[in-house]
Amino acid sequence: MNLVLLSFFKVILLFGCSFNNSQQEPSREADALLKWKGSLDINPTTHPLLSSWTHNHLNNTSCCHWFGIICNKFGFVIKINLTDSNLKGTLQNFNFSSFPSLLAFDLYNNSLYGSIPSHISTLSRLTYLDISRNHISGNIPSQICFLTSLRILYLERNYLNGTIPPEIGMLISLEVFYAYGNNLSGSIPISIGNLSNLTELSLHGNKIIGSIPHEIGKLKLLRELHLYENDLTGSVPASIGNLSSLTFITLFTNIITGVIPSHIFNNLTNLEDFEVGDNFLSGYLPENICLSGKLTWFTAYGNYFKGSIPQSMRNCTSLFRVDLQGNELTGNISEQFGVYPNLEYMDLSSNNFFGKLAGNWGECPKLNVLTIYDNMVSGMLPPELGKATQLHILDLSNNLLVGKIPKELGRLKSLYNLFLNNNKLSGKVPAEIGMLFNLESLDLTANRLSGPIPVHLEQCSKLRELYLGDNIFSGIIPFQIAKVRSLRNVDLSQNMLIGELPPELGNLILLETLNLSHNKLSGALPSTFQQLISLTSVDVSYNELKGPLPNIKAFIEAPIEALEHNKGLCGKNTNLKPCHTSKENRSKILVMVSISCTLVPLLIIVGVLLIYKKRERNTHEQGLIQMTVTFFEPCGHDGKRVHEEIVEATENFDSKYCIGVGGYGSVYKTLLSTGQLVAVKKFHENGGVASKEAFESEISLLTRARHRNIVKLYGFCSHTRHSYLVYEYLEGGSLAKILIDNVEAVELEWSKRLNVVKGLANAISYMHYECCPAIIHRDIASKNVLLDDEYEAHISDFGSAISLDPNISNWTPFAGTFGYSAPELAYTMEVNEKCDVYSFGVVVLELIMGKHPGDLILSLSASTSSSSTPAVHQILLKDLLDQRLSPPKRQVAEKVVSIVNIAFACLQPSPQSRPTMKQVADKLSTSLPSLSEPLHAITLRQLLDPPTWIY
Repeated sequence: MNLVLLSFFKVILLFGCSFNNSQQEPSREADALLKWKGSLDINPTTHPLLSSWTHNHLNNTSCCHWFGIICNKFGFVIKINLTDSNLKGTLQNFNFSSFPSLLAFDLYNNSLYGSIPSHISTLSRLTYLDISRNHISGNIPSQICFLTSLRILYLERNYLNGTIPPEIGMLISLEVFYAYGNNLSGSIPISIGNLSNLTELSLHGNKIIGSIPHEIGKLKLLRELHLYENDLTGSVPASIGNLSSLTFITLFTNIITGVIPSHIFNNLTNLEDFEVGDNFLSGYLPENICLSGKLTWFTAYGNYFKGSIPQSMRNCTSLFRVDLQGNELTGNISEQFGVYPNLEYMDLSSNNFFGKLAGNWGECPKLNVLTIYDNMVSGMLPPELGKATQLHILDLSNNLLVGKIPKELGRLKSLYNLFLNNNKLSGKVPAEIGMLFNLESLDLTANRLSGPIPVHLEQCSKLRELYLGDNIFSGIIPFQIAKVRSLRNVDLSQNMLIGELPPELGNLILLETLNLSHNKLSGALPSTFQQLISLTSVDVSYNELKGPLPNIKAFIEAPIEALEHNKGLCGKNTNLKPCHTSKENRSKILVMVSISCTLVPLLIIVGVLLIYKKRERNTHEQGLIQMTVTFFEPCGHDGKRVHEEIVEATENFDSKYCIGVGGYGSVYKTLLSTGQLVAVKKFHENGGVASKEAFESEISLLTRARHRNIVKLYGFCSHTRHSYLVYEYLEGGSLAKILIDNVEAVELEWSKRLNVVKGLANAISYMHYECCPAIIHRDIASKNVLLDDEYEAHISDFGSAISLDPNISNWTPFAGTFGYSAPELAYTMEVNEKCDVYSFGVVVLELIMGKHPGDLILSLSASTSSSSTPAVHQILLKDLLDQRLSPPKRQVAEKVVSIVNIAFACLQPSPQSRPTMKQVADKLSTSLPSLSEPLHAITLRQLLDPPTWIY
């Protein structure tokens, strides 16, 4: 009996203690909340949400009626929800131990800062924690492992750093883990494989490194895996194939390499989203990519995938967005795609697709974007494209399309970008193009389009960019274009346009760039051009224009190249003569008439005497023979005066003015009285026949070769004592000199080097394909590539160049620089354009490596003559890059890879295997992509053989 009573009293005592504690807990929770509130930066007038957080006059200590606080039936706080409450402060003063019953803590989208307190671990019953979209920094505390009941963890959009603690693997109840958009580093802990209940994992937008752990394949319930925009390396783990519940896999913008194991898609029967773009993946696209029949989003852009499109994609009607641009995919494009009722976006650009464009694209009713630029698609534009009435962007540029532009394209009323440039389209532009009322950009550049410029463009009232250059358009410029007041950029250059410029063009007050060069336009520039106040760039060169320039900045500051080769432009531009007023002109006419009447008889007599004296004149007294007017005439200099000025300025060609010495002569830097610097190449007086031939060759070729990337010849002097050429002076000096100098080499950073390659290719392509007869330079070397102050490349030294006669065999003695000359010249003296292609390849590698690639070229030559694995294939790109520069950034690095690929193609020992310079220039014009993070894994990219882009 006593024992029973004792037990009864113990129960009563315990119950009483529990009861007393339960009365104390609400007060303790309220006090903890008020203490935390006091630490926050809160102004009651701007934070009315927390005005309820206070004890009332009835001494009610419960906080259950406060804003954002939810209690259970016993009065204990089980949920704190303060989302979007504009809170500013830290969590350091939040007493987590005062909330033993707390199940959910939601502080989403506030301005909290500081770190996550380690004592948050006391919330042992917590199942939901959301502190996302704040300013929380520091590490994820390892003590988070004590939150063993946690099912949802949102840490995204903060400033968390450090690594993900391996203790995260102890949260075995965790179902959702979001930590994206932070500064997390280190690798993904392999303990992540312990989270057997995890359904969503989002770690994207951090700086996580290392490979994706194989253990991720243990997460059998995982539906979403988001790891994009990190620095992950290694390959795609085959264990992902175990995750049969996966619907989303996003791995884009990492440094992942290798092939995608094709078998992983055998189990991914729920897959809807697969994104692996902007990595270094290679091999073939998985054949069963659309095995699930649910695939809607597939992006693999910016990798090295090859082969054709998987057969499973042809009938994958669920597709919504596909982006495969920037790979090495190939195959007949008309046979690889079906009809997609849900497709809105398709990008197949920058691949190697060929064949004709099928009409089935017009059967995709929801298609918004279709871009297939930079491929080898041929044939005619299918009229069926006009059925895709939802199209916003149609880009088929840089292909081999022929025929007319179908009038059916006028049905695309939603279109705002139409790019058909760099094809072989012909005929007239259909009037229906004017029905594209929403069109903003129209680019038809570099085709064979003819007829008049369509006046119907006046109906395209939203048009901002109009590019019609490099075609065969004829007739006048229609004044109706001026009705499109939204125009910003207009290019009508390199056509056959005639007549005067319509004054209505002055109404285009938003116009920023205007290119009318290389036409046959005549008359004066309209005075209404004074209204073009937004104009920043103008080019009216190579026309028949005359009269004063408009008095606006674009014309006044235009370079001579933008005004040259007209009939008589004048004005305030320093490169032109000033205009004379009508009063001055009348006075001059009267004076001229008076003088002529008086002096004509005298001039006849003097003329006879001069002819007689000329026959007796010793050739030693001949002055400068002027061949071009680009420099001399605008400066008002005659030949003799320029000659005397050059001799005087160089102190009779004193060596102290010499800036370079070559095989045929020396180069001097000279400042003329006009304030302009020129380079004077004086040929050796005892150079013999070879020197004379080089002198004559440069004159002959440079007077007909006019290109922005070829050094300009201003004039020459043929004299028994002084034979020299006068060139433009290029401040940057030679590429060879720059690469030797460590300081200057660093200044020539990657983007500038890529621009040098592009300019050099354009110049050589021009010489080979636009000069008639073609010009073969024969001495493309870094010493003959000069750079201006903006690092634009100019080819110089045409002393060894020849004109290629297609009707005869072009056998010549060896000319060029050893180490740059094509190998076939060792056993044959027959010269063709492929010799320049080889030399170009050497210069490109020299530019990438920062030094002459002598040993590399030798290994390349040796490998091609051996049946063993070519040595060049074992070279990592990191070993080729100029070590004086920081590694190139992502898209610049991609261009570097492409250019190295091009260089190796140009260095093929067999001339027939090398691409033409036109192919090279075209390839560069479309591939030269803006991400800012360093590309660490460019060192992992091996150069494979042979470069697959070779035509």
